[in-house]
Amino acid sequence: MTAYDAIILGAGGAGLFCAGIAAQRGRRVLVLDHAAAPGEKIRISGGGRCNFTNLHASPADFLSDNPHFAKSALKRYTQHDFIALVEKHGIAWHEKTLGQLFCDGSSRQIIQLLLDEARDADIRLSSPITSIDKTGSGFRVGTGSGVFEAARLVLATGGPSIPKMGATGFAYDVAQQFGLNVIAPRPALAPLTFSGVDAARWDGMAGVAVPDAVASIGKRRFREAVLFTHRGLSGPAILQISSYWEQARRDEAGRVQPVTLDLCPDVDLFAELKAARSTAPKQELATQLEKHLPARLARRIVELSNAPGRIADLSDARLQAVAALAKTWQVTPAGSEGYAKAEVTLGGIDTAALSSQSMEARAVPGLHVIGEAVDVTGHLGGFNFQWAWSSGFACGQAL
Repeated sequence: MTAYDAIILGAGGAGLFCAGIAAQRGRRVLVLDHAAAPGEKIRISGGGRCNFTNLHASPADFLSDNPHFAKSALKRYTQHDFIALVEKHGIAWHEKTLGQLFCDGSSRQIIQLLLDEARDADIRLSSPITSIDKTGSGFRVGTGSGVFEAARLVLATGGPSIPKMGATGFAYDVAQQFGLNVIAPRPALAPLTFSGVDAARWDGMAGVAVPDAVASIGKRRFREAVLFTHRGLSGPAILQISSYWEQARRDEAGRVQPVTLDLCPDVDLFAELKAARSTAPKQELATQLEKHLPARLARRIVELSNAPGRIADLSDARLQAVAALAKTWQVTPAGSEGYAKAEVTLGGIDTAALSSQSMEARAVPGLHVIGEAVDVTGHLGGFNFQWAWSSGFACGQAL
């Protein structure tokens, strides 16, 4: 039986980064993962170029039952620290939009960076876990290829989002084995699906994109692109708001909460349509809407508002209905596309059980939890990778 200072379960971003930090401090570290290759979610992220962090990352960009929990780790290892590491490894990068940083080349460069940083750790892939037990001196982990012991055990196996990549709720099972509470996991950063009524109203719109729109629920709003899909809505604005919709899915009366969409922000559409009625009375309403919206969408809004024909023939009330549908369209989703298309998982192991300094479970000395397995979920745009680096660093420093 081989003994280590720490065993890390999961060879994703958080686990590999934590392994590198600990191994560079002289710790004997073993990383175990059931997958055949490390960093599979990293490989597919950002269209294959990995949105590895965000220039504007701050605690305000994360959801958690305890919004203060992430502050310590994010402060101790910032986006600027990881950027410096990327540059140290000679990886060229660029800002795409809204502070989102991507590799100029391939996401595989980030995986290689993590492997290089963790070169002194023992990384064993294709090693499914068969058992985990607490011992007098730490933990014993059984695998198909042997049994290993360590004083410390780190859960870095993520959440169940993107199951085709091998993602599971394994971390939650281990947490519950040791008596840790789990905040109900839900898909996050996921496309939303239409209810039956909306599905009929917007049938045939798949592929239509609105480059600049605002999605909001309550006081939370995101201004980015919206995309119509065969089943509902996607695009960055929808993925962002989906996390908050999942949190506030039903109101106190049990009704499903709507998402409000402004498809042409910064435009007083009603005033513009009224003015056009005077300046271009023979113009069709759809033609005026096409100044701000894709043609197919403009014509569908006209159809749904029962406002065909020339602007001159339409009353203020009819123009107001058209403007309202484009500016304050309320969508009541049937649900989301679920874990299959969710980029991350909302909820997870309750932060109330963990130290924000070391990510260690207070009631189970030596057990640490990092990355997506924790109830800390970032916005779209590199924030979840930053949490992997920051939480991995905090834990690696404590091993």
